[in-house]
Amino acid sequence: MVAYANQHSFSHVPKAVREQRRERKLLNQLENKGVIKSIDPYVCKVCGRRFYTNEKLVNHFKQIHEREHQKRVNQIESARGSRRVKLVGKYSMKMEKYKNAAREVLTPKVGYGLADELKRAGFWVGTVSNRPQAADFALRDHIVDVMDKRKAECLMLVSDDSDFVGVLKEAKLRCLKTVVVGDADDGALKRVADAGFSWTEILKGKAKKEAVSVVGKWKDRDILKKLEWTYDPEVERKFYGSEDMFDEESEDLDFDGSDDGNSSDYMHKEDSGAWWELDTDSDADSSKSQ
Repeated sequence: MVAYANQHSFSHVPKAVREQRRERKLLNQLENKGVIKSIDPYVCKVCGRRFYTNEKLVNHFKQIHEREHQKRVNQIESARGSRRVKLVGKYSMKMEKYKNAAREVLTPKVGYGLADELKRAGFWVGTVSNRPQAADFALRDHIVDVMDKRKAECLMLVSDDSDFVGVLKEAKLRCLKTVVVGDADDGALKRVADAGFSWTEILKGKAKKEAVSVVGKWKDRDILKKLEWTYDPEVERKFYGSEDMFDEESEDLDFDGSDDGNSSDYMHKEDSGAWWELDTDSDADSSKSQ
C-alpha cells in the first residue's frame, strides 16, 4: 500500500475544509461572547471532562493531553533496546486514544492532515519533487517494480488519471487482477480494469457487497483455467515416454513361426472345450491328476 504526492498536495487545504474552519472560528467567537450556546456540552474523549465552549476544550486538550503525549513520545525516542519495546507496549493504547481525539479537536498546522491520514490507514507515503507528473512517474515505476518481482496478484489503483491505462493493461497481460477506485463513473481506467468502484459506492457499502461476487468470479475463472486441457508435445512425451520406448523395443523383436511343440499342445488344450461350457469339479480334479 503506497501513495506518492508532492509537497503542494500535503500543504494544500481544500475549499470545503477552509470553509469548515472559518465557520468553526466564527462559532467559537459567538460562544465566547455568550450569543449562542451549544445544546450538548463538548466532551474530551481522553479524560471525559465536559466544556460548554469549544475553545475551552481546545485549550484544555493542548495544555494537558498534548503535553502528556509529547512526553511519551520523547521517552520512547530516548529509550533503546528492550526498554523501548516496553514503553511502546505500555503507551500504545494511550497514544492511539490521543490520536483519535486530536483528529477532531486540533487543527492540523500543515494542510489538512492528508499524509497523516494515509499513514494511519496503513499506506507508505512518498514525497516527490514539485515537477509536473512526478508523483505519476514514481507510482508507475513502483507498480512495474512490484510486478517484475511478482510480489502481488491484484493491483488496486485509486485514481482517475488516464495516464495509468498503460500500467493497467500491462498488469492484465501479466495475469494480475485489476481494481480501480475513482469518482469518474465511466472513466478510461474503469473501462480497462476488471472491476471499478466509486467513492460513493464504498461509503454506502455497495462495493463491499459486490466485491464478494467479483472475487467469486475470479476464483471460478481460475478453476476453469486449471481444468482446461491443451496438447503439449513435451509434456506428453515426459508422461508417456515409457510406452514409446516399449513400442520401439517391440518393433525390434523378431518373431518367427518356429516352436518347440509345447505351444501347440497348450493351445489345443485350451481349445478342447466350448467357450460356454464351464469346467466341472471332476474335470478340474482330472486336470490336476494329469
